Amino acid sequence: MDYKLELVLIPVTDVDRAKAFYMERAGFKLDVDFRPSESFRVVQLTPPGSACSITIGTGVTTAAPGSVRGTHLVVSDIVAARAELVERGVEVSEVRHLEGRTWVTGPNPERSDYESFADFTDPDGNGWVLQERREQAHT
Repeated sequence: MDYKLELVLIPVTDVDRAKAFYMERAGFKLDVDFRPSESFRVVQLTPPGSACSITIGTGVTTAAPGSVRGTHLVVSDIVAARAELVERGVEVSEVRHLEGRTWVTGPNPERSDYESFADFTDPDGNGWVLQERREQAHT
């Protein structure tokens, strides 16, 4: 049995502000914006190249806005991904990697998979982690 993660709920205070951030700054694609009533709205967005989407909205979660931390976006080139986000106006931390137990600025010198990171937050403070995996093929 396959268990495929397809949707992550991201709690936000202002749906339109978050929608604009994810589309215009983070580069996510709008899949759905459905509002059958004033108390319920679903906005589904998908990161470029991802099989998993996020949902923001009204009446979709009881989680506190800004409470999601550590959601990973895996990228094949962390330096290029960070530069692209910064160019769009996202405040992204410097790329870093571990040497022993110490964080060091810059990508992993060997560019080893899963060893280089950078962080950013959405307008509510939901935290995202960029993580480099150079080999994207998975079987």
